[in-house]
Amino acid sequence: MEYDKEKYERAKKRVEDEKGFYRHLFVFILVNIVLQLFYSDMLWDYNWMSYTPWWVRFTTPLFWGLSLLIHGIYVFNGFKFLSFFKNWEEKKIQEFMDNDEEEFSNRFREK
Repeated sequence: MEYDKEKYERAKKRVEDEKGFYRHLFVFILVNIVLQLFYSDMLWDYNWMSYTPWWVRFTTPLFWGLSLLIHGIYVFNGFKFLSFFKNWEEKKIQEFMDNDEEEFSNRFREK
């Protein structure tokens, strides 16, 4: 029973992580479409982009895209070394629980 609850909680957290990634992806696409329309003067006819360097329109998609890539790798376990960060807390909790259980059982054995 306890194991099923833990499995359910892990699965629920994974679904929440994936939902967070897909929300991040949706906002990334939406904001970058609006930015590209803005940079191309399709929304307003101010022609202010003639005063800015050409590379400005690619900085937001590039850096935000890199963070989105890292987010995706973290959520979908793309690299095993990143799963260390994801599982570290769970392993530490289990380690402390095992130590407490061992300490508790040792106290009663001595008496």
